[in-house]
Amino acid sequence: MNKDDWQNFFATKVNKCKVLVIGDIMMDKYYYGDVKKFASDAPVPVAKIVKRKTSLGAAANIANNLATLGCQTSVAGFVGDDHNFETLSMQLYESGIDQDGLIATEWPTTTKVRIMSGHVQMFRMDFEDLAPRSDEQFDALKNFVKKRLNDSLDAIVLADYEKGVCTERFCASVIKAAHNHGVPVVVMPYGQQWIKYANADYVTPNVAKINKILLSPIPTTDDDAAERAGRYIMRKFQIKNVLATRSASGITLVTDEDAFHLPTRVQEVFDSAGASDTVAAVFAMALAGGLKPVDGAYIANVAAGIVLRKSGTYAITREDMLNELAG
Repeated sequence: MNKDDWQNFFATKVNKCKVLVIGDIMMDKYYYGDVKKFASDAPVPVAKIVKRKTSLGAAANIANNLATLGCQTSVAGFVGDDHNFETLSMQLYESGIDQDGLIATEWPTTTKVRIMSGHVQMFRMDFEDLAPRSDEQFDALKNFVKKRLNDSLDAIVLADYEKGVCTERFCASVIKAAHNHGVPVVVMPYGQQWIKYANADYVTPNVAKINKILLSPIPTTDDDAAERAGRYIMRKFQIKNVLATRSASGITLVTDEDAFHLPTRVQEVFDSAGASDTVAAVFAMALAGGLKPVDGAYIANVAAGIVLRKSGTYAITREDMLNELAG
């Protein structure tokens, strides 16, 4: 596809794409400070906070990327009834994301608080509770998914960060329901129990996640190793296709028939935070818009190159993509 084709795709297709993101919802909070001394009462550095930032994390970040690209985006998952949810809800509202699928629980909204000195993370605090959610709460989530499928969807993203949503039983129900409606499922995997993603159309791991399920780790720079790992994943976990992100080495798409290795344009990786989220979002958008998987991999790779040059999580925009695709 040339520059005019991409312009036409974003102008005529993306706004019509309906994508549902289901998974672990998080808030990311950043406190930026200058560290110039140690505390007088303990041998710890003192950060004088000069700036604060909050951003949508995990499944909410994937949804935010889809929304800033122009997709009609819904998000579903578990949240708490707390101040962090109020902040998250406001940001979802400002991004135009449908949040009717957020199910309130008695546990806190998962939140990560990072203390930063410049671009270096000094410390992180996690607010979460990983107690199993009830059958009633999962039923509410399943009913929302069915409702959105009946209203018509073009793609689903299952975003797993091992915070309690993506159990084997729940993933199986979502994948089956989606396929009954002819809707592709893109999975952001986590951990080692990938059998719960069986029959998914795509998984989008980075090499670090892949290496957690391999006996022998692979480097990011080896095309052949990336393809072999992809085929192992497809065979062992009954997954149809693999889109592996390889940091500065680009992206590899492995299908039954072929493998495509797409080098990144980025010259230096500034920060990899959120790059995998962006890849999952852009690839799902491409499928929702009717692109071939290899074209989806191409623009997901372009998007990853943009995010790798940014600091912290960054929701990519349509303007970012068009400027990069025209370059």
